[in-house]
Amino acid sequence: MYVCICKAVTDTQIKNAISNGACTLKQLHQSCSGAGSVCGKCRNHMQQLLDQNLDHQPIIKAA
Repeated sequence: MYVCICKAVTDTQIKNAISNGACTLKQLHQSCSGAGSVCGKCRNHMQQLLDQNLDHQPIIKAA
């Protein structure tokens, strides 16, 4: 499903970016071809995806 219509970014692309380490809207913007940078209507959905998917990420502790 498209989350960002302006930049044609899907929820799968956003979830992949989160899996690859994106944990803020700014990082998603950089990882997903500028998602959220045109009209901004998708930012709430992007934040929801971040919140949902970060809860399922393993916690890595520094040594």
